[in-house]
Amino acid sequence: MNDANLTQIKDTTANPAPLGLLGFGMTTVLLNLHNAGFYELNSMILAMGLCYGGTAQIIAGIMEWKKGNTFATTAFISYGFFWLSLVGLIVLPQLIPTIKPTKPEAFAAYLAMWGIFTAVMFIGTFKLSRALQVVFGSLTVLFFLLVVVKLGSTESFEHATGFEGIFCGLAAIYTGLAQVLNELAGKTVLPLGVFKK
Repeated sequence: MNDANLTQIKDTTANPAPLGLLGFGMTTVLLNLHNAGFYELNSMILAMGLCYGGTAQIIAGIMEWKKGNTFATTAFISYGFFWLSLVGLIVLPQLIPTIKPTKPEAFAAYLAMWGIFTAVMFIGTFKLSRALQVVFGSLTVLFFLLVVVKLGSTESFEHATGFEGIFCGLAAIYTGLAQVLNELAGKTVLPLGVFKK
């Protein structure tokens, strides 16, 4: 085929990453305010997990797939279903009496698997940006701290873990909003520490 006959199609679709980052970040902050002891586990957290943390991230991941971004597709769809599965772990035993609640050691195994996944994704951020390194690095730490919480720890340790989770969520919110503002301004308003390719 003659190269002169090929037509290059420019991708003019919006950047879905801020949606995914904000869905993850805002839901993470709200859950970890609970872990830090500010309020009980409630319907607000579960609704955010279903809608913004779960569904919005999955939508963002599908949009990233269309853009050919394997890292973001894997991250957003995975963490979107993490939130949906977390809500399921909490709600299903209450809806269906025959389903037993998850025991602490099983919950710890669940969190450990997510910690391992996140640690590997964290390695991938070393080719992306400092901001994403902070998000994925602090999330890796958070998952393993939550493993310790589930296996038995003091209330003060759980509260400290919550504050670490709040930091992680705020880092994701910053990264998402920075991408929005930088794109709108056509210049760096909030730095992300993007690595040159």
